[in-house]
Amino acid sequence: MTDLRIALYQPDIPGNTGTILRLAACLGLKVDLIEPAGFVLSDKNLKRAGMDYLASVALVRHVNFQAFDDWRRSENRRIVLASTNAALPYTEACYRPNDILLFGRESAGVPDSVHDGADQRVLIEMVDGQRSINVAMSAAMIVGEAIRQVRLPSP
Repeated sequence: MTDLRIALYQPDIPGNTGTILRLAACLGLKVDLIEPAGFVLSDKNLKRAGMDYLASVALVRHVNFQAFDDWRRSENRRIVLASTNAALPYTEACYRPNDILLFGRESAGVPDSVHDGADQRVLIEMVDGQRSINVAMSAAMIVGEAIRQVRLPSP
């Protein structure tokens, strides 16, 4: 069984957050939201994207990154950060059943201190000239690969 989690660092766009919460609800994953968010969590746009799935997602709010980081260290969990500044393609990374897959702000990613402190940084390779993929789409891609790996039978 997997205990993968999704973490969102100070998300900016309620529709993306709602979509990720819906993804997590459907896949049985918990979500850690690192505040402050760029919107009120009860925002109608969050509810519209998350639909009625929001009631079934396990959401844990952390007042700031330090509180989140203290908690995850006490739980002995790795942070796997999705970053356009990473070198390791997400399809070549090795995921563990209790990893936390961290996604940054749509507008700014994560600060250098968070980036540098991640246990592993992964990249979605794109064609030249493109900046980034929508965070909800990125989450779906990376979560899908992580689930595929951790649910494979051991050799």
